[in-house]
Amino acid sequence: MKLGAVIITMGNRPDDLRALLDSVAKQDGEPIEVVVVGNGAPVTGMPEGVRTIDLPENLGIPGGRNVGIEAFGPGGTDVDVLLFLDDDGLLANTDTAELVRQAFTADPRLGIISFRIADPETGLTQRRHVPRLRAADPMRSSRVTTFLGGANAVRTKVFAEVGGLPDEFFYAHEETDLAWRALDADWMIDYRSDMVLLHPTTPPSRHATYHYNVARNRVWLARRNLPAPLVPVYLGVWLLLTLARRPSVPALKAWLGGFREGWAAPCGPRRPMKWRTVWRLTRLGRPPVV
Repeated sequence: MKLGAVIITMGNRPDDLRALLDSVAKQDGEPIEVVVVGNGAPVTGMPEGVRTIDLPENLGIPGGRNVGIEAFGPGGTDVDVLLFLDDDGLLANTDTAELVRQAFTADPRLGIISFRIADPETGLTQRRHVPRLRAADPMRSSRVTTFLGGANAVRTKVFAEVGGLPDEFFYAHEETDLAWRALDADWMIDYRSDMVLLHPTTPPSRHATYHYNVARNRVWLARRNLPAPLVPVYLGVWLLLTLARRPSVPALKAWLGGFREGWAAPCGPRRPMKWRTVWRLTRLGRPPVV
């Protein structure tokens, strides 16, 4: 099974990127072909054998990753599986690639694997990095309904069947959009606690447009993928949850602005999931209303 890796960088963490590339090169088994995409920033000083693509502007996380996918042929089909890794992450163990190969070989319907993200100093995994509602035990592997964008492996047949990540999202919720389409096509998603990416603990709100993008993309996610009766239910629940968390006034204003934009702006093609997929999501512990 041939593996490739796509890494997106803004050019502002060169030391971290080199450490990540070193951890990829040290993986057991057949070497992993690596493509580094400079998202609006030139990529320099890469090790021999690492391909680079310099984009003249920042296309956002999904846009940059889609460029990386296509570097491995249409839909990434020159390889069997693509790893997507944050440029400031680090593969903790040398057997991760072999574990990925074994998992996909053992289960032909497994489409996506979400790795466990752990802080390099404490070893702890944040609840938000466990892609399920019951996140108290990050060491428990399970079937899940979404995955972590900067620490995962995707079978390239998934892209060939359901398409890539939604460019319009720029960042936030693009993984769930792909996950729902994959589940609707009968692919499975696993969270694996034994596949570890070390990554510093940082709050997602460090991004200036975090609250705006989260709200806008939440609306787009629903508009694109949910059966019509579930769209107002899903968004109503998230509105109530957001208010219950008592965000600051600036954060709430940004969130409401994004929520409005999500209704007003085009969000790409609408392909509502089958009701049997709604039931599958429910059985997996995350009905598409939360």
